[in-house]
Amino acid sequence: MTKETGGKTHKNTVLMVTTLSSFLTPMSLSTVNVALPTIAQEFLMNAITLSWVATAYILTAAALLMPFGRIADIYGRKRVFIWGTYVFTAASFLLGIAWSGGLLIVFRALQGVGSAMLFATAMAMLSSAFPPGERGKALGINVAAVYFGLSCGPLLGGVLTQHMGWRSIFLFNVPLGIVIIVFSLWKLRTEWAESKGEPFDFVGSFIYCAMLVSLMCGFSMLPGTAGSLLIAAAIAGICIFVAWELRTSKPILDIALFRTNKVFTLSNIAALIHYSATFAVSFLLSLYLQHIKGLSPQATGAVLISQPLVQAAFSPIAGRASDRMEPRIVASTGMFITAIGLFLLTFLEAGTGTWFIVSTLALQGFGFALFSSPNANAIMSSVENRHFGVASSMLGTMRLLGQVFSMGIAMMAFALYIGAVEIAPQHYLMLLKSITAIFTIFGFLCIGGVFASLTRGRLR
Repeated sequence: MTKETGGKTHKNTVLMVTTLSSFLTPMSLSTVNVALPTIAQEFLMNAITLSWVATAYILTAAALLMPFGRIADIYGRKRVFIWGTYVFTAASFLLGIAWSGGLLIVFRALQGVGSAMLFATAMAMLSSAFPPGERGKALGINVAAVYFGLSCGPLLGGVLTQHMGWRSIFLFNVPLGIVIIVFSLWKLRTEWAESKGEPFDFVGSFIYCAMLVSLMCGFSMLPGTAGSLLIAAAIAGICIFVAWELRTSKPILDIALFRTNKVFTLSNIAALIHYSATFAVSFLLSLYLQHIKGLSPQATGAVLISQPLVQAAFSPIAGRASDRMEPRIVASTGMFITAIGLFLLTFLEAGTGTWFIVSTLALQGFGFALFSSPNANAIMSSVENRHFGVASSMLGTMRLLGQVFSMGIAMMAFALYIGAVEIAPQHYLMLLKSITAIFTIFGFLCIGGVFASLTRGRLR
């Protein structure tokens, strides 16, 4: 396909298509968290294995996002976007009919492949369609769709799980995926492939994927020797990957962007830290609310919805604010507010009132809204158009890597405090201790992220 002028496809059409996909993928992610205790009961999963139902998805997506971002730049972002919707929809159907815990994890990984293709293209397509003066608003709307999907997820997942079984949360994605495919084929006309004809870095992609898998498997095997060895191998893999990317002519990750572009580098580091400190919150609170507080899946979803609802409401406002003032100021304020919310969650006890959890989640949602779209605006506005694919993939990679690290911290804490056992009443005290320890780590991570966000430099 050839690149056409942006006028042949109205920018609002691009916004509509990418927003639909940005709603679907996080919705499917957040619905699962509420259903995890029910899934564990059916397949007799322990706490560590259960966490892989969530981790397999984000690990696969994180490992493949940068390679698919580069493939999209070479062969066309629209093409990769549509094929990603195909894969995601098919995987959702297979998840709905999975007959074992092992297959459930495998199909979640396949769903992560489709998500990687969507994550790698949506932000780049938006940035290509909208000029700098309007980009923050468009990205804010897109981020709001993400949070709206997250908002619907907990409540929808709770209702579906309680009344139709956990399989319905996956099958629910299928008709939505079909709608996106039909709409994309019908309305999306423009193709973007600024790197058409350039080679693809297979070696770098393999090293990168192997490094991430080794890291996450290591987290899940701690404190054993095998876990330490895998983490050491992952650290060595990072060094090998950087060395390879510096010597190859067409890398999947342009290291020069990090060496010469301070705003790009520190904005991505801030995103990595923020997602590392926040992603596992809903996973942990789902376990806390259903096991320790004894709430139903539907009631749990009603509590968890408070955070993404606030995120969805304030993200467009924060995006517009970042078009008018320095994004680092808005984003840093948001990260500091998020840190306050995380430290408040360290006071959780068995008798903590639901109102405290709801209000704390709402505070975190406000902080998250102030951070995400301004930070995305800073990243995309700090590079030239020809780097939009790489920048979009890097932003998505930081988000997914942060989610992987967040779940890795949770898995490590479970391994240290609980071990590989099913979560039962006799383990509730240690479950609560592990959750409060994780929130403490997350809070300090966010404080460190504030400094990275503030020192990124001026964009304007």
